[in-house]
Amino acid sequence: MKQDEPVNDNRLDDMKQGVLGAPTHRIEGLLKVTGTAPYAAEYKVDDCLEGVIVTATIAKGEVTAIDRDSVMSMPGVVAVIDHPSLTARPAQGTAGEAPAQPAREVGYFGQPIATVVAETFEQARDAAKHLGVTYRADENVPFDPEAVEAEAQDGATSQGDLAHAMKEAAASIDVTYRTEGHSSAAMEPHAAIAQWDGDTLTVYASLQMLNYNIAELADSLGLEEDKVRLIARYVGGGFGSKLGISEETVAASVAAMELGRPVRVVMSRQQVLQCIMRRSETRQRFRLAAGEDGRLTGFGHAARVSNLPGESFAEPVLQSSEFLYAGENRELSLEVARIHRMTAGSVRAPGEAVGMPALECAMDVLAEKLAIDPVELRLRNIPDKHPAEGLPFSSHKLAECLKQGAGAFGWESGARSPRHTRDGEWWVGSGMASAARVHNVGEAKARVTLKADGTALVQTDMTDIGTGTYTILAQMVGEMLGLPTEKVLVELGDTRHPRGPGSGGSWGASSIGSAAYVACNAIRETLAERAGVAEGELELKDGKVASGATLVDLLDGSDLVEEGHYEPGDVSEDYTAAGYGAFFATVRVNRFTGETRVQRMLGAFGFGRVLNPTTARSQCLGGMTWSIGAALTESMLFDPVDGHLANCDLAEYHVPVNRDVPELDVLMVEERDGAASPIQAKGIGELGMCGGAGAIANAIYDACGARIFEFPMTPDRVIAAMPD
Repeated sequence: MKQDEPVNDNRLDDMKQGVLGAPTHRIEGLLKVTGTAPYAAEYKVDDCLEGVIVTATIAKGEVTAIDRDSVMSMPGVVAVIDHPSLTARPAQGTAGEAPAQPAREVGYFGQPIATVVAETFEQARDAAKHLGVTYRADENVPFDPEAVEAEAQDGATSQGDLAHAMKEAAASIDVTYRTEGHSSAAMEPHAAIAQWDGDTLTVYASLQMLNYNIAELADSLGLEEDKVRLIARYVGGGFGSKLGISEETVAASVAAMELGRPVRVVMSRQQVLQCIMRRSETRQRFRLAAGEDGRLTGFGHAARVSNLPGESFAEPVLQSSEFLYAGENRELSLEVARIHRMTAGSVRAPGEAVGMPALECAMDVLAEKLAIDPVELRLRNIPDKHPAEGLPFSSHKLAECLKQGAGAFGWESGARSPRHTRDGEWWVGSGMASAARVHNVGEAKARVTLKADGTALVQTDMTDIGTGTYTILAQMVGEMLGLPTEKVLVELGDTRHPRGPGSGGSWGASSIGSAAYVACNAIRETLAERAGVAEGELELKDGKVASGATLVDLLDGSDLVEEGHYEPGDVSEDYTAAGYGAFFATVRVNRFTGETRVQRMLGAFGFGRVLNPTTARSQCLGGMTWSIGAALTESMLFDPVDGHLANCDLAEYHVPVNRDVPELDVLMVEERDGAASPIQAKGIGELGMCGGAGAIANAIYDACGARIFEFPMTPDRVIAAMPD
């Protein structure tokens, strides 16, 4: 199915099984809590060697020699593998001649440069620490994104005259915010087990997007895709860090092919933080102009982010700024500073996760200057179409989220005045912010088999990274074919199955759900023909047809197999599709230490059809927890002398823990968005993070009067910003 028009027939609402949209616990949950769901490093593979990656101790330069003899005599050591796939392109020797031992370029401190393979993990780890490596280190390496020239990125917006709007406005603000970099910090470390039978490579790996990963791995090894099989049935979190193949997958594969034995490579937690892509730090300047009525006449957002030289990705902090609020005079621009930290890439709601909090803090400053309630300011500035492109919105639930969220939270409307409530040594205040996240869908395929015994099987290489894919697919197929979810078997994470969209960008459920929907529609057509009714009149429930026949009767001893193929089509170009929401938070700020505690937080979200309230709520809770981390604790700290990551473990990179997170409330503002996907659903996985940190920042100001322009808002920054 190629979706060129909105799908507004609401067929799913007319099905009779009643499992889709029902609060359903994860069907694989028991396997996970009992420790029997195999993750990447846990598959039982006989005669498996262990590999440990060796990383660079310089930030820029080249590896000139690796002394294999320094470790080959150590107990259990089998090989030291230095392969071009682990590093950058070979460096050139004098006068363009290749050096006697090919050198490898180093682009950042902690870059993988070799793999030591041994009979046991302990032996490999010990040898990796003793491997002799010689470098040629460059001097004057740029680490500070503010100290280098930046490259302007394509896609800047300029319409009207922002400078004039700022000059003529009844109220205007010009403020700059900074956010520190983030790590994905998924619970499961990066790991892979590779097996080579002389013809085909099989890799068990922790990956998010097998449909792309198989091509990446095949290309890096010089193999055809049909000679590679990837398996990732269970993934312990990804948050962007496992979108592409990373060094452990390549290292295990190269070693297995060279040694003829299976090889397992598991990154340490320190290596994960040092090697795997980061979220860029940002500097963001906002210029907002408004009339006395609070309606925006000018909107400016200019941002600087960073990445390694040669990398094309730039943290898309402007994504929601492009469409969220009105303002006919607009300037949006993004620039990239080239520095030598690890690669910057997609991490937990790329773009909006750091762009939205800064924007929502700026809106709070404007609301104070106008003496307008912050909720009301946002309501007055919801555009009726995309401000720059003029496209209609596929649906728009921001107003409903703001109003329903404010009502459920008990938001006290009116102009804000900080330091209004004190409880002993704690200032208490509340703040709010809008939420927005672009909606995307991707091409997806899924095979559905209705078996002769009246059960169903769903197969796709789509992954479940903790988001509920197993359960949602069982519900979708069960609803369409009239089966309880326990009669639907879901097989994921194997490239021998049809290609799914992969887990990333919050497009998984709407994309793969649509592919399963298409496959089930085809099966229903056949069943309807056999039952002698039109497909629209076919009522299926509990394995039976409304006429009294059973699915087993209609199947008559044979399976029905259909492969659903969904493509976004032209509809994605005709509408602006996004999920929306609103955050409300109450915080307590210690007047002596600057410590901030989130006392209460509520999120209201509109994201199309809710496929499963239980798993959707879980996604919202996760996003709000990320917001607390971005607001108060999370930051990657780099040494300014040699560029190494100073806080490269979970003891020093502070993700929120149980004590940091209060009881969180979630409201789901359900809708049907026929332009978003055939099943009228939109993404939720990342929406719950986009703007939440801004609500906490605004609550801190309301509590103690500290207007903070740097994230995270650590106690020292809060104390420094407090009024005397």
